[in-house]
Amino acid sequence: MGWWQLNADTLARSRFVVSPLAETFACLKLLHAGDAAHPGELRWLRSRLPAYRARLRADPVTAGLVRAGLGRHWIADFLTPAPRGGERFPDEVARVRATPPDAARAHLRTALAGPLPAELDRDDLPERAAVLLEWVWEETVRPSWERRRRVLEADVVARTAQVSRGGWAAVLDSIRPGRTRWLGGNRLQINLHAYPPREISGAELLFVPVTVQRAGWVAWEDGVRYAAVYPCAGALADPGVRPVPSALGALLGPSRAEVLLLLTSPMSTTHLTAVTGQSLGSVGRHLKVLREAGLIERHRAGRSVVYTRTEAGDVLTRAAGQHG
Repeated sequence: MGWWQLNADTLARSRFVVSPLAETFACLKLLHAGDAAHPGELRWLRSRLPAYRARLRADPVTAGLVRAGLGRHWIADFLTPAPRGGERFPDEVARVRATPPDAARAHLRTALAGPLPAELDRDDLPERAAVLLEWVWEETVRPSWERRRRVLEADVVARTAQVSRGGWAAVLDSIRPGRTRWLGGNRLQINLHAYPPREISGAELLFVPVTVQRAGWVAWEDGVRYAAVYPCAGALADPGVRPVPSALGALLGPSRAEVLLLLTSPMSTTHLTAVTGQSLGSVGRHLKVLREAGLIERHRAGRSVVYTRTEAGDVLTRAAGQHG
């Protein structure tokens, strides 16, 4: 497994940030794989995939660049510069474009774990990568960016609340279950690959949510900044596409049951509104009823309030899942 060694001060100073480029690259990965994790992603793919595939058919060099850059077990580093927090998409993609050609080719050879195909032995690879990312941003991400951003920012609030309640270990274990976890002894597991450990004490450590549910990778500026990208809590899906067990829907009503089902991890009212597509007033009423019934509880995290299921809520959702 791959892991990072870091001291307590580095972990204490770490933070969550939102990155338009990370969201765009996650969408590029989803387009390339064509494999949706839930109905909302499937509908998104059906509407965007034909144009994406047509674009790559018309540009075989860029198509080869994407295949090589995504690799088998490793992403070419220049495609995923470590986010800095607060950057606009043009500023982030400019760092992809500014990659020296020799470095880009070296990163691709690492991703391929072998020689570079002859058609990719050229100097315009960073420019081609930047142009493709700009297309993915403009055509598939930017139209829904405001909603995506609200979901991502709400996830940041929820994760920050988890840190204040249960410490970093619980949060690190939950962002990519089975892959990212706190090992103790100042060690953070970041993936399941047998890569050499990295000492990152003193560097900036960032955690970056994306809405694509099977996305996740790491990025860094060696010795300066390290980032772990993870799928946010609560899938970004079209309203009404998440299945609610029939028994739970009959008991609580479909919309209220959906809210309860989503609270497997802490979420704010804003987060729930963005994910479900329900109005703020409706979500607030559902939360009030669920809390009065003892199915959820709320906790304050700074200026925000987040909600989680109680043990009774967990029992009810498990039972409904078995019999819905």
